[in-house]
Amino acid sequence: MALDGIRMPDGCYADGTWELSVHVTDLKCDVTLRVTGEVHIGGVMLKLVEKLDIRHPEELSLLKKPRDPTKKKKKKQDDQSEDEALELEGPLITPGSGPDVLYIGPLKGSIYSSPGLYSKTMTPTYDAHDGSPLSPTSAWFGDSALSEGNPGILAVCQPITSPEILAKMFKPQALLDKAKINQGWLDSSRSLMEQDVKENEALLLRFKYYSFFDLNPKYDAIRINQLYEQSKWAILLEEIECTEEEMMMFAALQYHVNKLSIMSSENHLNNSEKEVDEVDAALSDLEITLEGGKTSTILGDITSIPELADYIKVFKPKKLTLKGYKQYWCTFKDTSISCYKSKEESSGTPAHQMNLRGCEVTPDVNISGQKFNIKLLIPVAEGMNEIWLRCDNEKQYAHWMAACRLASKGKTMADSSYNLEVQNILSFLKMQHLNPDPQLIPEQITTDINPECLVSPRYLKKYRNKQGKGFKKQMPGYIRDLITARILEAHQNVAQMSLIEAKMRFIQAWQSLPEFGITHFIARFQGGKKEELIGIAYNRLIRMDASTGDAIKTWRFSNMKQWNVNWEIKMVTVEFADEVRLSFVCTEVDCKVVHEFIGGYIFLSTRAKDQNESLDEEMFYKLTSGWV
Repeated sequence: MALDGIRMPDGCYADGTWELSVHVTDLKCDVTLRVTGEVHIGGVMLKLVEKLDIRHPEELSLLKKPRDPTKKKKKKQDDQSEDEALELEGPLITPGSGPDVLYIGPLKGSIYSSPGLYSKTMTPTYDAHDGSPLSPTSAWFGDSALSEGNPGILAVCQPITSPEILAKMFKPQALLDKAKINQGWLDSSRSLMEQDVKENEALLLRFKYYSFFDLNPKYDAIRINQLYEQSKWAILLEEIECTEEEMMMFAALQYHVNKLSIMSSENHLNNSEKEVDEVDAALSDLEITLEGGKTSTILGDITSIPELADYIKVFKPKKLTLKGYKQYWCTFKDTSISCYKSKEESSGTPAHQMNLRGCEVTPDVNISGQKFNIKLLIPVAEGMNEIWLRCDNEKQYAHWMAACRLASKGKTMADSSYNLEVQNILSFLKMQHLNPDPQLIPEQITTDINPECLVSPRYLKKYRNKQGKGFKKQMPGYIRDLITARILEAHQNVAQMSLIEAKMRFIQAWQSLPEFGITHFIARFQGGKKEELIGIAYNRLIRMDASTGDAIKTWRFSNMKQWNVNWEIKMVTVEFADEVRLSFVCTEVDCKVVHEFIGGYIFLSTRAKDQNESLDEEMFYKLTSGWV
């Protein structure tokens, strides 16, 4: 009988297990797993997130680390030394056969059998005084040495300490690069061996689906921190686009989170139950629920549907046109906008009318330039009609943008989430304002801020070039001081936030970006002659131009009748209402990955707060695996 701990020539232990490194953050090898090759990824995830005290395991999965295709392949030793250089404090769970190694073996029974992970009776995982996370580590590992070392590491953000670290990370240069990152998602219904996962291969633990259910600051300190880390890296590595003002806002929030994290780690205080209740109440409005969220707002009149009416500038872009915006008196009723030449003619027939159900809504905002545009892509039989709306001020923009977003989902302004959506938009805009009072900014730039670790390389370069020919040859320190001053200006808008609130605001701002929540795959559509992109979001499929990223056509899951895969030719076919059929082949990824994304989002849309707390694993795998 083989002894545990003895290595075989192929790198595995004699008992058939091997070590697998999982990066919960981008900078560290946080967890080392001892796994058996026949365990399905779904089984690995259930055990892993249970040990890490992360709720809703169906939202996460494992991703192979992306490789920069522009760099030459390195030898294994070079890769290992590079990984070691990125580790800040060494592994959270060290290799070996002791209690610090998480062992995952074959699950008893089917791959569906495991306890639910939804308990609402969990012990709160934040500090009631300052909102910083409390450590549940002792519950994971008992009396092991790990509990005494760095117990709250997964609930504490990992600041970037050197610009060289950011420079070594892979940054997608185009949409096709972003699509190639998604080739690395592991199939939940297949085992590690079936997916050619090697001994000591480093995998990334990531939120795979951009639908975060019941995100509660009271119980989800670790889950919120992981989302914060994932969103932070998406911004810094330019995986998602944002404006310069938004970048400075994100940098200010990062700086604030880093500073509070250091303070909270040095001084944890215990407080009364009364203080817990006060913090709980203050954070209740920060819960992120993208669909069906409940709010404490009491509707004044639930028998009538609110309406909007105001002068709005409307523009329909066409090729080779120089025509600008034209002002109309616009009324927003139910899910439709009607445009009249004047307010006095609003009782007659509108000059234009558009139904926004199923449309794409994209913000185009520049605070300093006082530009508040809403871009609409409205589905029609031949493709998409593009309409731009220009608002006069932030308040008008917030109300019309909130109404457009709800209408795109088939909801009206009578929905309970409308007022909360308006407030979230206004809050997002407010955080981007520059402080007009220069006296509030310290005259001497502090040394505890490094802008090169808080701002993406593109904006560092852009900001330097923006200074003009006379400034391009200035010392880098001068540029750093300029950007630091901008970050400190933006920090005035967030300086009063608690640690948990700042992380939540960062996540909410990430969710507000136009490109948020879209996973790209390179595809060739049936009848098409060139490669395009298929974008998958939590509620829709998007056919996209591979060079520009523009949406060509959008299909809502709510109109989907069924989807199938021809496993022989690797073609995905989706059927919608009105006899609409969409067929495509993924050129650089197995169609099973796309199938799992569609099925996963369909499953996530069925979740409700009043349902049974346990995860329906059988339904999840039935929808995602394709052959159960």
